[in-house]
Amino acid sequence: MRHFLIVSLLLVFSLAACKQEERLTEKVFVVNIKPGDDRLREYLDYHQAVWPEVEQGFRKAGYRSIRMFRSQHTLVMVIAVPEGADLDEMGKIAESHDKRCAEWNRLMAGYQEGVAGTQSGQTWTEAVPFYQFGK
Repeated sequence: MRHFLIVSLLLVFSLAACKQEERLTEKVFVVNIKPGDDRLREYLDYHQAVWPEVEQGFRKAGYRSIRMFRSQHTLVMVIAVPEGADLDEMGKIAESHDKRCAEWNRLMAGYQEGVAGTQSGQTWTEAVPFYQFGK
C-alpha cells in the first residue's frame, strides 16, 4: 500500500510539472460614455452588479480577467486572454452563452460612443502600446 501511495504521488507531481503554464496577453480598450452625468451614473451602477450570466459568458468564452478604469466619461478596459485568442470569436461565444449576455451588450452600447478618431458607430477601440518602463 505504501509503495502504491508513493508511486501515485510521483505520478501526480510529474503530471503537474508537465502541464504547461497558460500564456496570457493583455489588451487595452477605450470608449467614452455619452454626455450626461445621469448616463454615467447609470452605467457605473450597472457595473456594480454585473449580471451573473454575463460573467459566466466571459468565463465560457475564455476571458481570464477584465478590469475597467475611468477618468470622467472616458473608460479604459484591460482584458487578459489566452495568447493568440480571437476576440471576435470570444465575443460571439460569450453572447451565445445566454440571451442575457447579448442583452447586456446591447444595453451597454446605448451608453457608449467612440473616442476621437473612431469610425461612425464604433465604440470600444484598442489602445496600442507605445512605451514601457520595466517588465
